Amino acid sequence: MKLAEALTARADLQRRIEQLRARIVANARYQEGEEPAEDAAALIVEADAALTQLRDLIRRINATNARLDLGADGTMTDALAARDVLRLRHSVLTDAAAAASGANDQFLRQMRSELRQVSALPVAQLRSRADAVAQELRELDNRIQQANWSNDLEEDSGSR
Repeated sequence: MKLAEALTARADLQRRIEQLRARIVANARYQEGEEPAEDAAALIVEADAALTQLRDLIRRINATNARLDLGADGTMTDALAARDVLRLRHSVLTDAAAAASGANDQFLRQMRSELRQVSALPVAQLRSRADAVAQELRELDNRIQQANWSNDLEEDSGSR
């Protein structure tokens, strides 16, 4: 199984667990004299099995990410950390540029008697930096995706 397939399987399991949670909650109580639509206890057993599968899959994904060498980007774990930080950096820069440009105040009217709002930050420079970070993020994400589809998932080293 390729790493990318394992990541898709992880997302599917997480969705399944959330669906089971909702079904358990919906059927945890019922009106006296009626039957619940589903057996909540059986759903809990099903959720437990899915959670065990998820734990094992996450363990294998993490082991793969820790050993997978992406060259200049370090391990996959290093690259994922860098990607998370790049996303946050991009968000900080774009939010700062939007706030400094007054983009969030589009419905605010300025009266003659009010003091004029002045930007405390260089908007064009912030947007330029955000564009550069977005480009770096796209390139890193492409390398990560390529590695996900090129590398096999670590074998299961046995459940603990």
